[in-house]
Amino acid sequence: MIAASFSTDAELLSLLRAGDDDAYAHVVRKNTGRLLALARGFLRNEDDAADAVQEAFLSMCKSLDRFEGNSSLATWLHRIVVNNCLMKLRSKSRRKSYSIDELLPTFDDTGHHAKPISAWTETSRDSLAIDEARRQVRACIDDLPEDYRAVLLLRDIEEFDTEQTASILGVNPGAVKTRLHRARQALRTLLMPYMEQGVREDY
Repeated sequence: MIAASFSTDAELLSLLRAGDDDAYAHVVRKNTGRLLALARGFLRNEDDAADAVQEAFLSMCKSLDRFEGNSSLATWLHRIVVNNCLMKLRSKSRRKSYSIDELLPTFDDTGHHAKPISAWTETSRDSLAIDEARRQVRACIDDLPEDYRAVLLLRDIEEFDTEQTASILGVNPGAVKTRLHRARQALRTLLMPYMEQGVREDY
């Protein structure tokens, strides 16, 4: 089996550059599932997600000679898929996303929240488990600016760590942490009307 013919990414990369079909099949088999899950996080259309992954494998083949190996092959493929998804989103006519500054909490001169922050009760949290609430969460994530949406999807949905996310997005880890914090705050703001509605319905 191909898995026995190499032990490192460098060996696999050498086989890929030599045009080894088994090596290519191994890469596709090993990475397709997670790449598809990632693409579905960005794109709501299954065909678009599959296209983004297929294009990533084709891009990999065309760019093997330029790949310097500073990251793993898997991380490189994830980066290509994210870029493909973002390009597809930009090419489509989408509803307006919010500015991140519109969604962050504001504070008065005393350092307190300018607007009251409603606590999310257990019941309102539980409501997120139903299909309609999941759909709403997904829709709210789609409303985030793409840089923040990408970080949120990679860290909180795909569960990549900070270093992996930074490598995939081509930014430093500090930027990932900052964007993730702001994205979570923004998502909370977008979800607040639905959570408050859930609280009211409890009474």
